[in-house]
Amino acid sequence: MDRATIAARIAELIEPFNKKGIAITDDVTFAGDLEWDSLTVMDFVAAIEDEFDIIISMNQQAEIETYGQLIDAVEKLQG
Repeated sequence: MDRATIAARIAELIEPFNKKGIAITDDVTFAGDLEWDSLTVMDFVAAIEDEFDIIISMNQQAEIETYGQLIDAVEKLQG
């Protein structure tokens, strides 16, 4: 799956969690721009894992701060 397809699918998954209606770009941060708390992050990670049939480790989650980094991580995990 290419980066654009992954990005589009992740953008769809973000929508229900994007309470402030922030425009989603590669530089959007989950904690800062979207103001997600840890519970929201965990729910979103579960949705990503289910959608793409991958596992994102706690160490990987700690390194992913932006939408762009998440797309790259999903792309890498899918091989």
